[in-house]
Amino acid sequence: MHIFYTPDIESEKYTLSEEESKHCIKVLRLDVGAKLNLVDGRGGFYEALIVDPHPKRTGLKIISHLENYGKRNHYLHIAVAPTKNIERIEWFLEKATEIGIDEITPLICDRSERKEVKTERLNKVIVSAVKQSIKAYCPRLNEPVRFSELVSRNSSSQKFIAHCISSEKKSLKDEIRLGSEYLILIGPEGDFSPEEVEMALKNNFVPVALGDSRLRTETAALESCFEINFLNR
Repeated sequence: MHIFYTPDIESEKYTLSEEESKHCIKVLRLDVGAKLNLVDGRGGFYEALIVDPHPKRTGLKIISHLENYGKRNHYLHIAVAPTKNIERIEWFLEKATEIGIDEITPLICDRSERKEVKTERLNKVIVSAVKQSIKAYCPRLNEPVRFSELVSRNSSSQKFIAHCISSEKKSLKDEIRLGSEYLILIGPEGDFSPEEVEMALKNNFVPVALGDSRLRTETAALESCFEINFLNR
């Protein structure tokens, strides 16, 4: 199954971008009449035929269309501190997209190893994972935001902070309400500062543990993603 990401599709005719056209014609060597599938990132899943196999502007005809393809019963937003080695966050984005996630926010914390993130490259990782895993919904990647800003303005129905400071914490699996909207905060390798944890608690975030092991940032973020999806299946 050949999958192409077409976020601007609006009618029964569509022209692939130059990059996608090159992949379709030069790499896959598809020709007139070949069938391929399109996803728009908003839940639309399409079947199309090639009518004009041009290597720079391949023309398609849409022959079927499904809405809300693969829609899940919950909404998951993970705010995670970007790692010094950005490839580790790329790995998280790829795997989380495959498993199922709706929104990601790079979180700039007191102890963050990286303060700047170039989202263009990260969005390409997400789109590639969307196509590979046949997802019709494309996760939203936000621009980086300071911890204090995100914590004070978010209104998700269930809000959690996973931290390593010795204190009473709940188990994530015991706290979630199925079919809800979740926001989970994952800190940097040096963990959240005590001041950040206090701020989160004052803004009604529930402190949670992700098991007995001390996890790397990207592993903790992926563990959260897996657990939410597993429990909501």
